[in-house]
Amino acid sequence: MLVFDDVCVRTAERVLLDGVCLEVAENEIVGLVGPNGCGKSTLLRTAYRVRRPDRGSVTLQGRDVWREPVSFVGRHIGVVAQAFALDFPLTVAEVVMLGLAAAKGLFEGDDEEDHARVLECLREVDMTDRIRDEFATLSGGERQRTLIAQALVGDPEMLLLDEPTNHLDLHYQVDLMRLVRRRGVTTLVALHDLDLAGRYCDRIAMMAGGTIRAVGTPREVLCPELLSEVYDVDAMVLDHPVDGSPMVVLR
Repeated sequence: MLVFDDVCVRTAERVLLDGVCLEVAENEIVGLVGPNGCGKSTLLRTAYRVRRPDRGSVTLQGRDVWREPVSFVGRHIGVVAQAFALDFPLTVAEVVMLGLAAAKGLFEGDDEEDHARVLECLREVDMTDRIRDEFATLSGGERQRTLIAQALVGDPEMLLLDEPTNHLDLHYQVDLMRLVRRRGVTTLVALHDLDLAGRYCDRIAMMAGGTIRAVGTPREVLCPELLSEVYDVDAMVLDHPVDGSPMVVLR
């Protein structure tokens, strides 16, 4: 279980997170939604040790991630961040292999099992045909799929995904969410696509102004009243014709 307890993050100019409390249960997929600048990415960064909370705590399985070694996050959490810069050439396979680094000793090399895991994860995101290509030569969508494979390769018990469907076409957006569901990994995922959140998340946390305005099932949270309050839109919520999940339609 991942628990955010009274998490607050401030800069000199403004409050980014203000007393956020949220629990993500075992094997649950929780979607973080909300307008730009509402605090979704900042909340995720407090969990994978990029932005220390000014107040409150973030715990995974009861252990405070900021009191554990950095390697604790690498061993237990798979991360797909919004930005990933490489200043030196690495192949697609080498980028994915970095996802195993935290679980290895300082001088421990890669073995056949590691290479098999890399290949399997690249197969899951349909990137085996680019395995020897340099990461820098990939399209935005191909880079994103490679980073998803990197997050999965260590078999983490927790996934933190920050807009993982960015740069992906419709086919791979759906494939990704189905993959996360199939893996059964406890997941907190920031999404802009409310229909994807409604269809593939067990619960949704809607954020605005650095706080969580509502948490509940997709049907409970994706309602016209909250959409109007948080997004300032006039929307209808319809039933998906295939599975009945909520679909947001702007008037």
